[in-house]
Amino acid sequence: MNKHFSKLALVSFGVATTLFLSGCTMGPDYQSTETELSEEWISSFPSEAELTRELQQWWQQYQDPNLNALVERALTDNLSLQVQLARIEQARAELGFENANRWPLLSAQASAAREQQPETLMPTALGGGTPRNQFSVAGVLSYEVDLWGRLARQREAAGAMLAESMFGTEAVKLNLVADVVTTYFNLLAIEQQYAALNSNIASLEQTLELEQLRYNSGSTNVLNLRRAEAAVAAAKANVPDLREARQLARSALAILVGATPEELLQGFNTDHGKLTELQLPQELPAHTPSELLQRRPDVRAAEASLIAANARIGVAQAARFPSLNLMALGGSAAMTTGDLFSAASETWSVGADLAGPLFDFGRLARRVESAKAQREQAEIGYQQAILAAVRDASDAIALLHIAEERSVAVQAQYDAIADTYRLAEMQYDLGAIGFYELLASQRELINAELALTTAKRDHFAAYTNVFKAFGGGWAANE
Repeated sequence: MNKHFSKLALVSFGVATTLFLSGCTMGPDYQSTETELSEEWISSFPSEAELTRELQQWWQQYQDPNLNALVERALTDNLSLQVQLARIEQARAELGFENANRWPLLSAQASAAREQQPETLMPTALGGGTPRNQFSVAGVLSYEVDLWGRLARQREAAGAMLAESMFGTEAVKLNLVADVVTTYFNLLAIEQQYAALNSNIASLEQTLELEQLRYNSGSTNVLNLRRAEAAVAAAKANVPDLREARQLARSALAILVGATPEELLQGFNTDHGKLTELQLPQELPAHTPSELLQRRPDVRAAEASLIAANARIGVAQAARFPSLNLMALGGSAAMTTGDLFSAASETWSVGADLAGPLFDFGRLARRVESAKAQREQAEIGYQQAILAAVRDASDAIALLHIAEERSVAVQAQYDAIADTYRLAEMQYDLGAIGFYELLASQRELINAELALTTAKRDHFAAYTNVFKAFGGGWAANE
């Protein structure tokens, strides 16, 4: 009875000691960094559900099924994104390892040995000089008491690194989708320019045929004929550049969406619609609240990295103090297997191990200083991420307005040049102007059409940059 009471007393004492000593945690607790932004950046913030709904699939606001399919494939097959997902699994496993360290370790051990002690060390009466067997089976329970919060800080750092990996993956997704959308718009613009150029070449070739007939009938001179030939040749000279740009854009889009090498070599299917047929989103954020900017995944990832660096200060500080390990062993040991697990073969022990550094010549102190320096670096990186978010949002809105103004101006220019060309055709047919004036008007129309497509592409790209700058979108204010 006294023996079992002693066991219970020792275990109770160990548990009480653990609860009392594990309440101390070294290192500073993380304090969220206040971001100083002017009042004009602050506005009412939408609800979590509303924001989540808007941010999930922002690219669908362009209302293009082909684009939606490309983005969905990129989110599934892009290799860079798969690497990020693997990093999340690694960080999750490391967090699981740190969580497991909170609990005692229970292990089992069994041994069998045959030995002989020399008679010079052990008298014959006690077994010296005689071979004998020894068998043992035991369970060992060990537990490190987190005296100074080292394990807790390690769990905190591991959790923050998991969050950093997850937010980093969201940042990669955001950049990936933005790249897919921008490359898609660029490809549509090139395809449209290529089609327009081929159409104009066909028109110029018809004009050349007419000039050839007129020259044969003596209605025009050789100068106009050569001008018509030169116009066709000049237009055809632009074809290789557009074909090169189209091939590069197709390959870039194929890589982004994770196309297979076979698809890439055989020609990735990019048979889509026209850029001018797409719809631009109508809503824009009236303000850029700091809360919304801080929801950007790259900003959240930077803050998670700061939290991890802050927790590592506590890990380094706790390493300078003693560690306490509790151990309990219980089992059975006997000379023969038949005596195992009998009352006489019972063996047990309960103990504690306290160990800590005495003289390390500043090694551990330097680790604390290193951890503090890393925390300072992480804080600067977090501030830089916030400033970059503010800059990106401000620039994206400004550049969007500029792109819209340019698109409207180029559209007006194109409409005016198209009307001019129609009038030039009528006047040429009536003989009011010469063939040179007609060709000049036609060249202006070709250039205006190419410029209009480029302006439309830049307008769509500017809108995409706004989505990207705001972390994937925004919720419209009512």
